Amino acid sequence: MKSAMVLVALGSNKPHGRYGPPSRVLVATMAALDSHGIKLVARSRIRTTDPVGPSSRSYANAAVVVKTKLSLPDLLRRFKALEAQFGKRRGQRWGARTLDLDIIGAGDAVVPSRLRWRAAVHGLIVPHPRLAGRRFVLDPCVEIAPDWRHPVLNLTVRQLHARAHRPKGIADG
Repeated sequence: MKSAMVLVALGSNKPHGRYGPPSRVLVATMAALDSHGIKLVARSRIRTTDPVGPSSRSYANAAVVVKTKLSLPDLLRRFKALEAQFGKRRGQRWGARTLDLDIIGAGDAVVPSRLRWRAAVHGLIVPHPRLAGRRFVLDPCVEIAPDWRHPVLNLTVRQLHARAHRPKGIADG
């Protein structure tokens, strides 16, 4: 299999006993990617963002572009193993987490398929179905992959970012 470039969002809002505060968790995660067969190609700066949902803790968020020969399902399994290695526990959907890794996009890949993309309930969904409305993901993504084009919405990260930052009530032109 040839190598693929994948856009990944990283988030943390819970300190780790070894690595410290959430921003350091993200730095340690980026350093650990290579040992999991995932080459870091580009990284955004780490930013502090307000929580979404019932959590009261601020997040550290970043995005990276990685290169890997792993299939998307295998990459997702590696990410779940890495999250567990950093102490993430399954459970509360909006709860505090030491590490969250989300595959945002992988070239023009659409998983499960264009027809079922928004309806998928479990497992791998690429591109991430809530990307267009998440400024905490778009802000770091526009820094490292502004020209990546969402294969379903047919908009670049730059365009999605601009829409997400547009004041409410202003229609698309």
